[in-house]
Amino acid sequence: MPHGRAGGYDPCLLCLRADYRGHHKMVRILLADDHDIVRHALRDIIARHPGWTICGEARNGREAVDMAAALKPDVAVLDVAMPELDGIAATGMIRAASPATEVLVFTMHESEDLVAAVLAAGARGCLLKSAAVRSITTAIETVAAHRPYFPADSSDASRDVFRRAVTRAVAPQLLSPREREIVRLLAEGYDRRVIAIQLGIGERTVKAHQEVAMQKTGAHSVAGLVRYAIRNGIVES
Repeated sequence: MPHGRAGGYDPCLLCLRADYRGHHKMVRILLADDHDIVRHALRDIIARHPGWTICGEARNGREAVDMAAALKPDVAVLDVAMPELDGIAATGMIRAASPATEVLVFTMHESEDLVAAVLAAGARGCLLKSAAVRSITTAIETVAAHRPYFPADSSDASRDVFRRAVTRAVAPQLLSPREREIVRLLAEGYDRRVIAIQLGIGERTVKAHQEVAMQKTGAHSVAGLVRYAIRNGIVES
């Protein structure tokens, strides 16, 4: 079966459904990462697992959402920091477009806010990129079975956030997808006027979203939002 192409997908895959091949459950996986080297390394690991297939590859969050809506993969593996649409916002859109798709988000950095945001967006688990090679198979197996996955070697604070979020004992005040998008663009150096044009909304609306984001994150300036964005994987440092 051919792999999906980065930046596109094979329409013939639309008719595929999860089934069993021998004793191995068939799992169709979508990969999304803007770094070709990372994506190819994950693809090679996944391809060695009996019964698993890559149904598509995306280079940014918007491609990932479009491909997930069309292909309905069993699992979507997303980088948290991608151009056009970050992994958190993409997760929420994927879960809305394809509720049966489980999402695994991986990131360079771990933080309590990021863990809470990943889970609140609808992801089933998260994984540090530094542990991806040794843990990606276990992580995908876990989320494909509709069970939450979280690295055992994470910090106590992050594990506590994960435990409480999974048991619905915490309701963190998280940025909305639009707020995250505006924070990302601010962190990338765009001013409110340019952001308004890019998103097709008014500059006053951008300002209102920025003010809400600052209130939620405790930031007192754009610089504070930039630090939050880096710390939580909305943009890369």
